[in-house]
Amino acid sequence: MARDPLTQCPECDLLQRNPTLPAGAAARCVRCGALLHRNQPDSLERTLALTLAGVVLFAVANGFPFLSFQMQGQTTETTLITGVQHLYEQGMWQLAAVVLFTSILAPGLQLGLLLAVLLPLAVGRLPRGFPTLFRYVQTLTPWAMMDVFMLGILVAVVKLSDLATLVPGPSLFAFLVLIFVLAAAQATLDPDIVWSRVSVPPAARRPTAAGEPLLTCRVCELSVPAATVAPHKPRCPRCADPLHRRKPASIQRTWALLFGAILCYLPANLLPIMTVTSLGQTQSDTILSGVIFLLTHGMWPLALVVFVASVLVPLVKVVILVYLLLSVQLGSRRSPGERTRWYRVTELVGRWSMVDIYVVTVLVALVRLDNLATIEAGPGALFFAAVVILTMFAAMTFDPRLIWDACARGKAHVDPRDCGRAHLR
Repeated sequence: MARDPLTQCPECDLLQRNPTLPAGAAARCVRCGALLHRNQPDSLERTLALTLAGVVLFAVANGFPFLSFQMQGQTTETTLITGVQHLYEQGMWQLAAVVLFTSILAPGLQLGLLLAVLLPLAVGRLPRGFPTLFRYVQTLTPWAMMDVFMLGILVAVVKLSDLATLVPGPSLFAFLVLIFVLAAAQATLDPDIVWSRVSVPPAARRPTAAGEPLLTCRVCELSVPAATVAPHKPRCPRCADPLHRRKPASIQRTWALLFGAILCYLPANLLPIMTVTSLGQTQSDTILSGVIFLLTHGMWPLALVVFVASVLVPLVKVVILVYLLLSVQLGSRRSPGERTRWYRVTELVGRWSMVDIYVVTVLVALVRLDNLATIEAGPGALFFAAVVILTMFAAMTFDPRLIWDACARGKAHVDPRDCGRAHLR
């Protein structure tokens, strides 16, 4: 497969020549180490096979019993969507929508869109609206959180293990296998192969002159001369995504999202995340009290995971992003590579903070025994979900290329014909 001859790093904006990649090799930016390309052999065929398997597993995971809760002769049987339904019935429709989208809709849409793209490609055809379909596949990737949901199930099972008997259903096993199948499909897919099937106008492929500005698409990574696109509303000639030299209003939007997350952080940790009613007695639990529960029951590894994911990670993400924003606004040239690595951390770990939301969802679905025992979501859960979502959007809105702009000020533009070559790993 022929790759674009030149590429700009999405994290530091360095223009580089693409090396010829052997099977299984990856090309990384010579300046910041960001992954540029990975050559996956038989990518389309393997991804299609995994996607077909994923569709079958997804149907089983959503169509059969998930977990059964047995306590003093009473039994509660749940499906994957039961927790969403009961959150909605309790008036937590915002929380229900978040859980529904991240645990069911996003993975399901991702599988459906992959099928819509890969099946026609397997027979040598381009589906209608192909660039838009594949763009949505990539957009949905960070929001499909089945692996985090499984960790939430594990925590919920530990919390209930002393109170009742839990019986796994066939849906749970299908869900577990689906996590690995979808992860394998994402790892096997080579987006460059998919995008190479889309024709590009000759003007966008012409050689660039020395010093000529380029615009790089954030979706399909096509670099085109700025003069070849419409000046007022430039769009990628391959995927039609809007083209910008930098993310619009990146600093302002990131600050706004961070302030919202900071405002929600305290009530998320101080207000009860769930309320347990058992035999007429009511007890409210916060995130920290849930961690203490795991510690007192000897589950310190799980308690550590929940504490890190639910308490430390949101706080650390906010601190890192504030540091990055201030360093950019102050024009700092210190350690741009290290700051770029800190930015990657915020993108990598943010989604795992959703674990407590999924714990509440599973407990609400299972513990519904009328006067014997019930669990309801508390207001802290809503604030906590807001913290997670706002910090994820903040990380997506921040443009790491701004870190390198201060270092590049005053330096001459590098001729694309004399640029570096991305190195293999």
